[in-house]
Amino acid sequence: MSAVLRGESDTLLFGARLFECVRGASVIYLHGDLGAGKTTCVRGYLAAGGYLGPVKSPTFTLVEEYQLNDRKIVHFDLYRLADPEELEWVGMRDYLGDDVVCFIEWPEKGAGCLPNPDLMIQFTGVQHTRNVSWHSRSNIGHEYGECLK
Repeated sequence: MSAVLRGESDTLLFGARLFECVRGASVIYLHGDLGAGKTTCVRGYLAAGGYLGPVKSPTFTLVEEYQLNDRKIVHFDLYRLADPEELEWVGMRDYLGDDVVCFIEWPEKGAGCLPNPDLMIQFTGVQHTRNVSWHSRSNIGHEYGECLK
């Protein structure tokens, strides 16, 4: 399934729609080039949940945590990861749990050391128009994908 995003506002709205669809512990892989809209999508997700603080890409910190009323959100950016086994040093497993929604940018950098995704989202395109496509990888991910239609 896919959609066309025309600018940052559409990407934020897609993230907000994702918030409406994703309701439980989940792992969501975010694919796309630098500047494709991955962090903007997470920003829209968090804003839809009432988060008012800044949302920055965790490119240098590797992980950012956010607490919404009823759920914990963990946002990973693995772009600078040199070896997937570094995730053990970061304590990846400690971030996952029954109440956690986990977004992972650049998941290919953590191949073999990451949990399987429920949903994979791909951002492609240039300048102000982007395509976003999503593919489910679990039963719950299938429900999310149907909801995003």
